[in-house]
Amino acid sequence: MKDAESHSPSVVRLNIGGKKFCTTTDTLTQREPDSMLAAMFSGRHTLSLDSDKAMDGKHFRHILNWLRDGVVPTLEDSEYTELLREAEYYQLLGLIDGIQTILNKRKEDDDLRTELTRTDIIKCIQSDKVRFRGVNLSGLDLSKLDLSFVDFSYACLKNVFFSRANLQCAKFRDVDAEASIFHNATLRECEFTGANLRGALLAGACLQSANLQDACLVDCSFCGADLRSAHLQNADLTNANLEGAVLEGANLKGAKLNNANLRGANLQRAYLRHVNLRETHLEGAKLDGANLLGAIR
Repeated sequence: MKDAESHSPSVVRLNIGGKKFCTTTDTLTQREPDSMLAAMFSGRHTLSLDSDKAMDGKHFRHILNWLRDGVVPTLEDSEYTELLREAEYYQLLGLIDGIQTILNKRKEDDDLRTELTRTDIIKCIQSDKVRFRGVNLSGLDLSKLDLSFVDFSYACLKNVFFSRANLQCAKFRDVDAEASIFHNATLRECEFTGANLRGALLAGACLQSANLQDACLVDCSFCGADLRSAHLQNADLTNANLEGAVLEGANLKGAKLNNANLRGANLQRAYLRHVNLRETHLEGAKLDGANLLGAIR
């Protein structure tokens, strides 16, 4: 910063990298009282006119606007990076937080932006060995499609609508399918190992022999779902609703069932050995032949 001069008790004229600015001491000191600028113009330190360490003036107008109005400008990401560097130099913590909030929001929006459309999916499934591994399909309507044997592993499937779709033998390993809808879908022998299905709707779905090991099934609805012989080892079913679900012969070894609703569920011949059922709602559930050795009740 060079040639900073005070013409009155409040007006300050600045020459930053050859660009001239006019502002006030109040603007420079009040919004960010712990910043370098506040320290320089508050009288707490001797005003330095050394320009060797000063930043250029390309974005200084944005800094002055922030100090005056508290508004973060709308810029391209590359410009935000430059402005962030200057904000860090001048120790403008509020501006730094504002820029990072905007950049994080943009990243979240980009993550949720789908890469393909329903039409694209229909074209793809007409060929053999369809894979959407790691693809972002968030929010798509894929209801009633034949997606059997499709590989969705590692994909982002948040809020995808799979209602009544045929997903037999499809792979969902480690997908993020939070809040997706699988209502009445066919998911026989599907693989959901390590998948995040938090808050997903699977009511009435056919999940016979499906592999849900290590899956996050918190807050999921499986009302009336067919989970016969399903693999649910170490799955987190906290707060899940499995009322009336058929879990005959299902393996629930190590599953978390805190506050899970299993009222009226069919758990005949299910493997529940050493499972903590103390906070599980089991009123009216069928437990004939279930392996309950060591289960906590």
